[in-house]
Amino acid sequence: MLNPAGKRHKSHKDWLVEHVNDPWVQRAQREGFRSRAAYKLIEIDRKDRLLRPGSVVVDLGAAPGSWCQVAQRALGPRGRIIAIDLLPMQGMTQVEFIEGDFGDDAVLAELEAKLGGAGVDLVMSDMLPNMTGVASIDSPRAIHLGELAAEFALAHLKADGRLLIKAYQGPGFPEFLQQLKRQFASVVSRKPEASRDRSAEIYLLASTPRPQATA
Repeated sequence: MLNPAGKRHKSHKDWLVEHVNDPWVQRAQREGFRSRAAYKLIEIDRKDRLLRPGSVVVDLGAAPGSWCQVAQRALGPRGRIIAIDLLPMQGMTQVEFIEGDFGDDAVLAELEAKLGGAGVDLVMSDMLPNMTGVASIDSPRAIHLGELAAEFALAHLKADGRLLIKAYQGPGFPEFLQQLKRQFASVVSRKPEASRDRSAEIYLLASTPRPQATA
């Protein structure tokens, strides 16, 4: 029988093998994207036309930067991207990056200062907490991040702005979905092909903040 450390090692090794052999990972490497997550945004954008030339986009949980890469290509030279993550991210043109915790008031203030009162066309959040595999722990953490993203979006989106947010389908998810439906005129779910079938992640696209909606 393996001890707990041995189990963790085997699990990590299995993940590495799967990751290296993942066709989306291989495609990202060929096409110059920093992670397979790029294809999730590409698919959603093709369906819902999120990224438009000249838009102002805020990317929450941006590292390593694949969503910024997709947005950068779509927005053109007049577009603007402000990205934030706890982890460092290699710089790229047209992206203003803040390294810090989005839940920190000082970091949020820095983000708002960069906006300078400008309205945002799209807030996109690929944030999830470090997952433990225990739904009763993971789901509340994920919902908290989702609520922070929604609160920011409601405060800064233009009247026709949209919020794309990664969510975790666990305890509390139905209530969070209903909350978004109260706050936005339209909320739809998306499960891109690049999202692993076994994953509990799903993407929610909320459009057009309702007047006087609060998080």
